[in-house]
Amino acid sequence: MSRRSKGSLPSYRLHKSSGQAVVTLTDASGGRHDVLLGKHNSPNSRAEYLRVLGEWEARGRALIDPASHATDLTVNEMLLAFWDHVENHYRLPDGTPSSEQNNFKYALRPLREIYGHTPAAQFGPLALKVVRQRFLETGLCRREVNRRVQKIRQAFKWGVSEQLIPPTVYHGLQTVEGLKKGRSSAKDHKPIGPVSDEDVEKILPCLNEHVRGIVAVQRLTGMRPGEVCSLRLQDLDRSGPVWVYIPAQHKTAHTGQNRTIAIGPRAQAVLAPFLSQLAPEDYVFSPRRMWEEKRKQMRVERRSLVQASQMNRRKAKPKRVPADRYNTNSYLHAVQRACEKAGVESWHPNQLRHSMATRTRKLFSLEAAQVLLGHARADITQIYANRDQTLAFQVAAEIG
Repeated sequence: MSRRSKGSLPSYRLHKSSGQAVVTLTDASGGRHDVLLGKHNSPNSRAEYLRVLGEWEARGRALIDPASHATDLTVNEMLLAFWDHVENHYRLPDGTPSSEQNNFKYALRPLREIYGHTPAAQFGPLALKVVRQRFLETGLCRREVNRRVQKIRQAFKWGVSEQLIPPTVYHGLQTVEGLKKGRSSAKDHKPIGPVSDEDVEKILPCLNEHVRGIVAVQRLTGMRPGEVCSLRLQDLDRSGPVWVYIPAQHKTAHTGQNRTIAIGPRAQAVLAPFLSQLAPEDYVFSPRRMWEEKRKQMRVERRSLVQASQMNRRKAKPKRVPADRYNTNSYLHAVQRACEKAGVESWHPNQLRHSMATRTRKLFSLEAAQVLLGHARADITQIYANRDQTLAFQVAAEIG
């Protein structure tokens, strides 16, 4: 990349991750400072670009000292620095971005739109409530609104830790309490509970073979949807009567917790047909293999003669190709389409985990359910494993 010639002005350009315009200011010592200007190609961002350059020229092309600039730092400028932290910190062990990056993106978007050019040091509790109201107007549920507000607090907490803004800003934002159930206009979704065996059985004929396998394995093991979708042959230890699955990635890996999943005989019987002729790095459940198997079956069942021009009708460079593995979204969409086709009330794959936890707690104990789900604390397990009321009914019948 060629360096800018001495005396030339910094360029107005697009900051891809935020969709805003940005200009990078430098000084004689090589210091650099990015300034967000607002929506790219908008008149306001063009005007802001001229203002920033004018002040930079007036200072003799010198950057403002961060300590003295702390009170003038805009919300946009703080978020730009924070986003570098998000992109570097919230990554999976293999280096790919985690879903937390999207969570921050959705939470910070209205903050940028409403208060982007406000000095970060002046962003207070009332401003946070204005952003929260924007979330409410979009129809988000109460828990999601509280979750996104907490993401905003987290961004300002990081700004305090980097001495970009005064500590009083974060302390002020902490005074804004989360929305309480029944005490705001925010809607509350029903708590996620187990899904009935009848509803699961009804949709199985509407699923392809691979998704049926995912559902069956999740029902029998209590895995998270992401864990069963990521199952590979090399992650399975099949040396004992109970197979052991150690996911390469899992939800709590960043906390240092290990995740070991036991796979019993019934789940092994479901997996066995999918494991033949797999390479160690292959995913057990794969949309690509599912389509290849479907095409072969269609060719076998074809009654008319296959013409030479139809032997291979695949495009050389198709716009869309099946993925090597299912993810939580494609799995969810497959289940929801099957529910609609079967005339069953839509349910979420994570409800299979709730069902297994409830069954385990009833037959064994809360501790057994905790170990099965891989939770560090039993209070988290109680959210998944509904309390069995049978004993309470027996007591009421005896002495109530």
